[in-house]
Amino acid sequence: MKTNFSALRSIVIVGALLFPLNLLAQNDVGDLFKSSPQNATKLVDAYFKPLFKGTGQGFATGWNNSAKAQGLLRFELRVTGTLALVPDEDKFYNTNTLGLSNIRPAAGSNGIGPSVFGGSGSGSKMEFYTSGGTATGKTFNLPNASGFRPAPAAQLQLTVGLPKHIDVSLRAIPSVTFGDHTIGQFGVGAKIELLPLFMGKVEKVMPIDIAVAGGFTNTNYKIKLDVNNGKYTDQRAELKFKGFSTEAIISKKIAFFTPFASVGYISSNSGLNAYGTYEFETEGASTTLTDPIAIKHDDVSAFQGSIGFQVKLGFLRVYGAYTQSKYSSFNGGLGVGFGK
Repeated sequence: MKTNFSALRSIVIVGALLFPLNLLAQNDVGDLFKSSPQNATKLVDAYFKPLFKGTGQGFATGWNNSAKAQGLLRFELRVTGTLALVPDEDKFYNTNTLGLSNIRPAAGSNGIGPSVFGGSGSGSKMEFYTSGGTATGKTFNLPNASGFRPAPAAQLQLTVGLPKHIDVSLRAIPSVTFGDHTIGQFGVGAKIELLPLFMGKVEKVMPIDIAVAGGFTNTNYKIKLDVNNGKYTDQRAELKFKGFSTEAIISKKIAFFTPFASVGYISSNSGLNAYGTYEFETEGASTTLTDPIAIKHDDVSAFQGSIGFQVKLGFLRVYGAYTQSKYSSFNGGLGVGFGK
């Protein structure tokens, strides 16, 4: 049992390492915190916009790869990953449209920077000004992109079959800490086959499966920060993602291969809070503030359509899917299971 838990913990940690919030701890991203809390909130929100939208959507999807429910008390354990594609409009942000105060692009700079999963190139140089419009000579650069274009998310899911062609799924990662990072996740989902409810045994009459499904996921991520070069040890960021999805699924089992298609609706929201003590540049001087940043907003509310497959090779499962939505995404992974 100890060995199984260790293996499971390793899977969880590997999945969490795909999550790129360690970028918050890098010095160039820390520069976003150096102006007033109002400016810092706008800059952090703009830079991490694809993370809020793409990763938030990724955590909320990938529940199903077949309309067929698990048999009674049969189970399936899967680990999957989602890569959400960032649309062109979210690859860069323009500081000239953010309503910043006492910060302007430095001479010769355009004020445009790449987002966290955005395009290539260096971020614009920014300069601090007094309220009277006098340049202070203090500058910083907007951070570069992470170099990783899609927005990633990971899921660890257990599905168990119930009576009446219903199965339920659980996504549960107890709070796991490794280094400066802590991640935890909880989610529940359910799927109901429709044809058996109305037609009984339908295999010979209609050789397809049709189901409706839904799921809710809540993911929390915490990371320690060092924005002021070790001067304050209480700096940390906390991100929360909540997502809900519902879908109608149709699939057809062909030997060990099951293609599927689905249509549905997804919504997700996220929040980021920076806790601890920070130094900000205001009026050309340093000011110390506590818990300065709180960002909360709805990120995605859209219809989605998916196509994909499931392959069963004995107890081994292989999954793959493409979803078209606000942020289109690819989902894939492996699982083990027993039963139809």
